[in-house]
Amino acid sequence: MIQLIIVEDHASLIDGLQLLFAQDPDIEIVATAKDGIELITTLKHQKAHVILTDISMPRMNGVEVCKKVKEMQPSMKVVAFTMFDDDQAVQDMIAAGADGYLLKVRPLSTVKEAILTVMKGGTYMDSAINIGTDRKSNHEDDNILSSTEREILKLIAAGHQSSEIAAIRHCATGTIHKHRKNMMHKLGLQGKGELLRYALQKHGHYK
Repeated sequence: MIQLIIVEDHASLIDGLQLLFAQDPDIEIVATAKDGIELITTLKHQKAHVILTDISMPRMNGVEVCKKVKEMQPSMKVVAFTMFDDDQAVQDMIAAGADGYLLKVRPLSTVKEAILTVMKGGTYMDSAINIGTDRKSNHEDDNILSSTEREILKLIAAGHQSSEIAAIRHCATGTIHKHRKNMMHKLGLQGKGELLRYALQKHGHYK
């Protein structure tokens, strides 16, 4: 039986995974942790074969978790399970020693496929991950966005709402809304959610 520990701060996702593996003959969830610090404490008294971890977490992110786990137990497998699909996040996790990388947009059943693959000694990479191709480089993005838009993007990544950004930049909230719309158009993004995700990826706030 493969022993699995889930590191995730969204209770609903943990509930879904627990339901998925409740009667599974191959995989057992032996523990869950809300962040990396809690995981390290758990590993002092709980053995596991695989760690399934988010990247963006408070106190200790997934990259740091992976590095720490590999230092403590090199044979333990680590699979990233995240919304981050940008090159830098993938490269950071691979550099930290991750054995797999899976996006949360996939059906939960795909998690088992990833776990079984890494337990057999393989590397599991989400089919949507294609590092270095068909993506704008950071340099290209810098040329696309104005200096004002780049500063606003940083504030979005830091978690500020439009009204807060307007106050920081001493301008009208409507002006910030206009900049947001312009950025989405330039970057080919749809909606506030995609702009926020892009801002987080661009500025590495999963760290």
